[in-house]
Amino acid sequence: MDHDPQITSQSSPPTTSKGLYEPRRSAELRVATIALTVFIADQISKLIVMRTLTFGDEWDAIPGFYKFVHWGNTGAAWSMFHDNNLALAVISGLAMLGLFLFRKHFEINTSWGRVCLGLILGGIGGNLLDRIRVGHVVDFIRFYLERPGGEVGFPAFNIADMAICGGVGLLFIRTWRTGD
Repeated sequence: MDHDPQITSQSSPPTTSKGLYEPRRSAELRVATIALTVFIADQISKLIVMRTLTFGDEWDAIPGFYKFVHWGNTGAAWSMFHDNNLALAVISGLAMLGLFLFRKHFEINTSWGRVCLGLILGGIGGNLLDRIRVGHVVDFIRFYLERPGGEVGFPAFNIADMAICGGVGLLFIRTWRTGD
């Protein structure tokens, strides 16, 4: 029987939540698959919005609660740092590079780590392409309530935004649950 000097009783290979060995390449491929799925869903949904609604238009899907809109955001979340599209594109690109380089810290050999990193990378990639291709991030989901004097609502967002927030949220939950 051959003995692999790299694997000793003191070091064990990465395992999945089921205790099965997950080779790094396979884990990275799963992260890439999640990221690409998010990226494609985000871009297809934005293409539909851009072909269906003219810029600035709104369509009440559920009057008084939910609208499809075609809005642009040159800033970050909630339009913070608006009119800084180029700087935010550079920051997004650097963030993606940093996440890629430090991916081992996401424990991509676990389902949690793969999902978190895939969601975050796919979301950043979707919004980054908008910044480069359109000159702003395309937002189209808007929840609101009508009241006397106008609407009160949550800022418009998109699938990429949901993926980023979901990935970061899961990361917080994972950290909180494990105490890391």
